[in-house]
Amino acid sequence: MSDETATGPASIRAGRAEYLIATAARAPSVHNTQPWRFKVTESAIELYCDFRRQLLADPDGREMLISCGAALYGLRLAVRSLGYLPVVDVLPQPGSPRLLARVTLGAAARVTAAEREMLKALPHRHTHRGVFAADPLPAGLLAELEHDAMAEGARLHIVDQGVAYQRLADIVSTASRGLELDPWAQFEMRFWSGSAAGPGRGGVPARAFPATTTSRPGRRPGRLRQRDFDLGRGIGQLSTDGPGPAVTAVLLTMGDGRREWLCAGQALYRLLLHAATRSVFASLYTQPLEHELARTAIQDRLALPGAVQMLLQLGVADTAQPTTRRPPEDVSG
Repeated sequence: MSDETATGPASIRAGRAEYLIATAARAPSVHNTQPWRFKVTESAIELYCDFRRQLLADPDGREMLISCGAALYGLRLAVRSLGYLPVVDVLPQPGSPRLLARVTLGAAARVTAAEREMLKALPHRHTHRGVFAADPLPAGLLAELEHDAMAEGARLHIVDQGVAYQRLADIVSTASRGLELDPWAQFEMRFWSGSAAGPGRGGVPARAFPATTTSRPGRRPGRLRQRDFDLGRGIGQLSTDGPGPAVTAVLLTMGDGRREWLCAGQALYRLLLHAATRSVFASLYTQPLEHELARTAIQDRLALPGAVQMLLQLGVADTAQPTTRRPPEDVSG
């Protein structure tokens, strides 16, 4: 981050603001709920959470703030593309829980080659629920993704195949089965998926999930039990008949409050964009973590040095059509 320039922060013109918001809004979010709003002032863009898009399965707002943290990283990257360093004030008003961050344009600085590559990858980065290629991850990439997480105040823990993976798969399967029996959780998934999904609402379209949940916990190389967006409707269009992911990982933070959830979101989006520059995409698992006992069990059974914020499975895959985003005018003001 950088201090403001001697003459104060650069102004944010209307066209520039629309670009910044549109870029930030490409971030991933649970169920593609896009639970964010932006307010533009003369010299800043403020990021707010939108409580109307908070899931019933997320009463503490943890998933909502991780999603908003991802949007915050997208906003920072958009500022970099304009040739400025972003100046970020996180949780600037403790008495205003909706206001998550205030971002201004700091000193001029050329965008780096790595940032340019992430900006190129941003339009086709997607949450991957289909099959992966049989290829391993590109050499050196995993260490780079671990560095990305650390740079944002989080940690990416790689789960070894074997006992650790089996423990994780068992916990995920048990927690997911329990939530699949929860009528409110099923109602929310139906509301945010299939034909209900669209540009004005968000959500996950049928082309982005399989017709049935074919994951088998513990199967090696292993795909964790996926969230069943199809719900027996037979509308899912993705095939899952093929190789599984190359790597399973857990995103951790040392604390477990609002600030750490925002850090987790920024770390998540940074490493997802970096991975996408190498044709590596991720399946994201949030459903089992909606059960607090499961989050605790994963941390304890895997002896993890932090709070569990996200489960990921990464692999080489073809690009897919990304899910739609609401236009800037719907998420600002």
